[in-house]
Amino acid sequence: MFIKTKFHKILKKEDEVFIQCKICPNNCILKNNQIGVCGVRQNRNTKLCLLTYGIASSVAIDPVEKKPLYHFYPGDKVLSIGNFGCNFKCRGCQNYNISIEFTLNDSHNYKLSPKQIIALCKEKNIRLLAFTYNEPLIAYEYVFDTFKLAKKNNIKTVLVSNGYVNIPPLKMVSKYIDAANIDIKAFDDDIYLKYSCAKLKPVLDSIIEYKKNNVWVEITYLIVPSVNDDLNQIENMCKWIKNNLGKNTPLHFSRFYPLYKASELEPTSLNTLEKARMIADKYLDYVYIGNVSNIKENNNNSTFCPSCNNKVIARMGYSIENELLINKCSKCKTKISGVFND
Repeated sequence: MFIKTKFHKILKKEDEVFIQCKICPNNCILKNNQIGVCGVRQNRNTKLCLLTYGIASSVAIDPVEKKPLYHFYPGDKVLSIGNFGCNFKCRGCQNYNISIEFTLNDSHNYKLSPKQIIALCKEKNIRLLAFTYNEPLIAYEYVFDTFKLAKKNNIKTVLVSNGYVNIPPLKMVSKYIDAANIDIKAFDDDIYLKYSCAKLKPVLDSIIEYKKNNVWVEITYLIVPSVNDDLNQIENMCKWIKNNLGKNTPLHFSRFYPLYKASELEPTSLNTLEKARMIADKYLDYVYIGNVSNIKENNNNSTFCPSCNNKVIARMGYSIENELLINKCSKCKTKISGVFND
């Protein structure tokens, strides 16, 4: 299914008419029938169309911690919806089969309208809904319509995103987003361009905008060996998060495993992950290590009170024990940042 979309501009050059898509900073200029970098937005006879409206590549019920979100309704289940395409071309893409190398005529795809997604949440008695797995906002209209309907039905909404979106569409959709995990690929523009074919600044600008619009934000940084594992770069990112988002912003360092066009690389060493965490701990209250097991008896995933170091949320894999007392540390009564109840 495809629909006509907003956020575009008609451009005329001599006798030819182009469309410039204005959803993301790629700002693709498309000839007739041409598809943008994302693979899902097409110029069809001077109408910009989304090719994947109402189509899901993946449907799953996940722990919300898997997004990862550790300070947003911990322990809850979330209905996770994946679409197709991406406005990045990451060498080590962890979901390249639906983000980069995909076909839209796959018989295994799901047809799910926004109304059907909401009905599925109600059927499964789930109060959290996420668009995830690929970059959601290239299917902007699908996400917008679904999240707007979710709000009307008291369903909390989650976006798992690379943050590459222009500010005007972001402002519109953020009214219907409760929480977002944004993946920062590197803290260097040259690395962003070489590894992801994108730029860093628009990502940082969008994260600030989410924060301004009262979206609960957590950050993920996938540490890729020899690509973005420079500790000075990581320290600069931690300083930026503290100064622009606040030291109470959760940061998740994630372990890389070789995939796609980065199969020659090694998995991230545990030593590198621990060093990154030690640096981040100097600037941020809540720092986690993900995609690993048994580091320091899983304390890498548990939440500690920033005042007295009391363990307030214990995590073992995706199982949790929540010791919060009305969003506060049960020992010293310090408020723990996050969204824990209605």
